[in-house]
Amino acid sequence: MTIGFSSRAAVAACAFCVAGALALGPAAPTAVASFADADPAAPAPGGLAVPGGPGGPGGPRVLAPLPSLLYRSGTQVRPHRDSPEVPDVSALSWLVADAGTGEVLAASNAHRRLPPASTLKTLFALTVLPTLPGGLRHRVSEEELMGIGPGSSLVGVAEGHTYQVADLWRGVFLNSGNDAVHVLAALSGGWDVAAVRMQAKARSLGALDTQVRSPDGYDTPGQVSSAYDLAVFGRAGLRNADFARYCGTAEASFPGDGGGSYGIANTNRLLTGADGVEPYPGLIGIKNGYTSNAGNTLVAAARHGGRTLVVTVMNPQAGGGFTVYEEARELLDWGFAAAGRVDAVGSLDGLRAPARPQPVRRPQPGPGPILPERSAPVAASAPAPAATAVDDTGGWSGWSGWSAAALIAGVAGLGGAAVALVLRLTGRRPSDR
Repeated sequence: MTIGFSSRAAVAACAFCVAGALALGPAAPTAVASFADADPAAPAPGGLAVPGGPGGPGGPRVLAPLPSLLYRSGTQVRPHRDSPEVPDVSALSWLVADAGTGEVLAASNAHRRLPPASTLKTLFALTVLPTLPGGLRHRVSEEELMGIGPGSSLVGVAEGHTYQVADLWRGVFLNSGNDAVHVLAALSGGWDVAAVRMQAKARSLGALDTQVRSPDGYDTPGQVSSAYDLAVFGRAGLRNADFARYCGTAEASFPGDGGGSYGIANTNRLLTGADGVEPYPGLIGIKNGYTSNAGNTLVAAARHGGRTLVVTVMNPQAGGGFTVYEEARELLDWGFAAAGRVDAVGSLDGLRAPARPQPVRRPQPGPGPILPERSAPVAASAPAPAATAVDDTGGWSGWSGWSAAALIAGVAGLGGAAVALVLRLTGRRPSDR
């Protein structure tokens, strides 16, 4: 008996095969709604609530982050109705951020490139401190103290004297000693090497505004940073126990002549309360700076009730030399009062480079070392620019280990075989019309 198939029947058969194969696999992930589709009635802190879950049809609710406002000029803040008013400060650039989450609560000209003065020493410490043991002792040479700019702040490092590395770091953080920076840079490979390494470190942290010319922060043509970058450095420094200890030290002793020592005090008056500046409660420290070109600059951090804020203030235009501390105080007060009452205007992680893939290691059979087998991707520390839907079933790869490409190829092959079979049975060539 001969069974005949019409062209229409052939198409129907193919469609049946494809539909059946697709029905066996899980559904593809659902596309996420755009910002325009977000439900304004259900906003979420720091992002837009996208319909599709509890409170909306079709699946889990996904939060899409609000776009960053940090490249805009002027003061940027996303206040709730009950949020306190942002203080009116005179600094050319400033920023307030949550050190824990990295969320920027408010900022003004956050990416404006300005001379950083000695606040750049935070980047120097981030770069060099992990490479030099604090207990290492070093005899200072004449060459290591050459090239210190005139008018530099000094802690009193002397040629021919032997210092512990920890002494030199106290000289950097407390007295902002450029002499101590020169010696530490020499120990870590040299002045120019330190600058190159600092530049690379800044880029790895997402601090793209910073250009390093002089590792000690001394006024040098082309050397700039920003309130955003300095906040990134300050936040990263607090995660290093040695950095945090040095930057929060108010007073210490520094080695002097004849085996003696003399006292040094931190020049961050918001920490010490010197010169009539009231110390800020809960202040952790970080770093202040001043040059004639940069004006007064400050990166400060404080902790209240388990929450840590970091602020940057660059070059106040009103008042005297201590205005930088008072404006930082106002911004810290506002930041703690605004907790939970503003949405973020950006993130200190927003420009960070993705982490490089790390090798996955597993024991090899028999004797021998454990060798890397393949690289596994590591989640980037920077938040994704848009929300993505997550398929809890594993997506296409959840169906018997098939990938999407393998499944599509299989379906296509099945459909092609069905067409060939139909044409063979009907005795027609593919070119027949």
